[in-house]
Amino acid sequence: MQKLIIITGPTAVGKTKLSINLAKEIGGEIISADSMQVYKYMNIGTDKITPEKMAGVPHHLIDFLDPKEDFNVFLFQKMVKEAIEDISSRGKIPIIVGGTGFYIQAVIYDIDFTETDEDDSYRKELEERARTEGVHVLHEELRAVDSESAEAIHENNSKRVIRALEYYKKTGKPISRHNSEQHERTSPYDFKCFVLTDDRNTLYSRIDKRVDQMIEEGLEEEVRKLLEMNIPKTATSMQGLGYREMIGYLEGEYDLDRAIYLIKRNTRHFAKRQLTWYRNRDDSIWIDKSLFDRDDDKVLKEILRIYEQ
Repeated sequence: MQKLIIITGPTAVGKTKLSINLAKEIGGEIISADSMQVYKYMNIGTDKITPEKMAGVPHHLIDFLDPKEDFNVFLFQKMVKEAIEDISSRGKIPIIVGGTGFYIQAVIYDIDFTETDEDDSYRKELEERARTEGVHVLHEELRAVDSESAEAIHENNSKRVIRALEYYKKTGKPISRHNSEQHERTSPYDFKCFVLTDDRNTLYSRIDKRVDQMIEEGLEEEVRKLLEMNIPKTATSMQGLGYREMIGYLEGEYDLDRAIYLIKRNTRHFAKRQLTWYRNRDDSIWIDKSLFDRDDDKVLKEILRIYEQ
């Protein structure tokens, strides 16, 4: 059975450095499970790893897609399967690293995403309503028929809100039930999924520091350039954390201080949702960094100990 390691957890918990040390230790290569780092020209706001920081460890699924293009879970699943095959064919161990839990689950359980049928008229109708009435209205409709999905999907994520409503309309059952049924599938992989965590105050202070650093590195200029490239504000890439808030500032909705405050607040909310997602899964091994004095070497030792059992 194909071996697979997953390093996941909330944003800013310290997955990158740990995964590189792990890859060096076991002869692994890294597959990014970050739905934003796939985009070119979007380096600061996505906290994309630089070639120097990769320290010679090959990384897959980073920096290859035009921001005008849509990236979704179907594409991710297909590309990760190809990367896993490629990495293992060279005798290396694939390590999936990132915080997009839904994407990771789609890979480890080989979830079947075949659409119920090809008719997309209802989806088009929902997309139109999202434009005219706002996604909030659709999100409330989703809450009425599938509260579990409404809890898991942020109301700004119009694509997933629409997909969940469309699924309910076509099948008469909540997509959350479909997802949990899929989750009961057995995995085709021999995997270990490590969820890194830390106490809330430490995590939130790391998030704030990271946002301040992004501002210093020139996030405003990065977003300005993307808008000059005529990337539509509705593009999936531009809905990313840091980008949509900065667009609001550049369009004069509020000042820079407010934009920074919103990025920090929304990132903290996102980290909280990421942790909730993993708490509801029973296939994860939690590694609380505070129990290891936040010492990367001690955390790595613990991961290796469990992996080698």
